Amino acid sequence: MEKKKLDLFAHIWVPKHRIMSEEEKEELLKKYNITLQQLPRILVNDPICKELKAKVGDVIEIERDSPTAGKAMYYRVVVLE
Repeated sequence: MEKKKLDLFAHIWVPKHRIMSEEEKEELLKKYNITLQQLPRILVNDPICKELKAKVGDVIEIERDSPTAGKAMYYRVVVLE
């Protein structure tokens, strides 16, 4: 029997994720005057990172629904461990 692949992004509780471009990443760091090490982390072997084919050092932008702001952006850097 063939195993069906689970689509993580189809679930209602999984917000929109995307890998930021290098230019967007640099703008983000400059805007908030931070370094990559100051961002929250996400492991490279996290199911979302595997689905996106993210690499160590990539920054993932997460778009969450917010009752007060409408949409809230959250950023995480991909790390090995």
